[in-house]
Amino acid sequence: MNVEDAVVDAAVTAVRAAATVGLGAASPSGRYWTLDPIDGTKFVRGDQYATALALIDDGEVVLGVLGCPRFETAAGSGVHFVAVGATTEAYSSDDPTSQPVTVADPGSLAAARFCESVEPGHSDHDQSSEIAARLEISTDPFRIDSQWKYGALARGDASIYLRLPTRADYVAKIWDHAAGKLVVQFAGGTVTDVDGEPLDFSRGSTRAGNRGIVATSGALHDEVLAAVQAVID
Repeated sequence: MNVEDAVVDAAVTAVRAAATVGLGAASPSGRYWTLDPIDGTKFVRGDQYATALALIDDGEVVLGVLGCPRFETAAGSGVHFVAVGATTEAYSSDDPTSQPVTVADPGSLAAARFCESVEPGHSDHDQSSEIAARLEISTDPFRIDSQWKYGALARGDASIYLRLPTRADYVAKIWDHAAGKLVVQFAGGTVTDVDGEPLDFSRGSTRAGNRGIVATSGALHDEVLAAVQAVID
């Protein structure tokens, strides 16, 4: 082995070691952090992505942080959401002064706006359209990737976020939803699965006890849930 090969091998070993720092198994009990360092891998084409960090204590999410570098605001680019205590606050990269955020009140279902994944493999767009028709919602959906959707719902860019089951064998990971769920909840919204059950973070690294996601601004949750169940069941 020459010197150049040795340096390359050493670098690869160092990267692998760094990637496993903090790697541990999630458990039904105890306190631990769950992190998705880059949620939304389409960032390579210039799309949205988020860094999502959550603290889970005995199966309950007690702190959530979303970093959304490409979230545009009047103050500039980049918004960070912090959910802790009982409120969600947000601050931009250009203005570190945090401000409480609250979900929107569309006034009526017809005035509500959907937020859903860009990727059709993440949620069934045809079913979403059918649900919107049942609710008499005609506004074009707000389509973005990653847990940015939770941030958009928390600050009122949309009032409904659906992630509908696309296949029976898919099981979501806790790091894909833990931080975002709390951000919406502490901003005044409601988050359940498509069966109306609370999101379960007590089964290790997956949400094996849940199907899909229904997140809303709260007041219209039951009506949205009924429409979802009528379409997918």
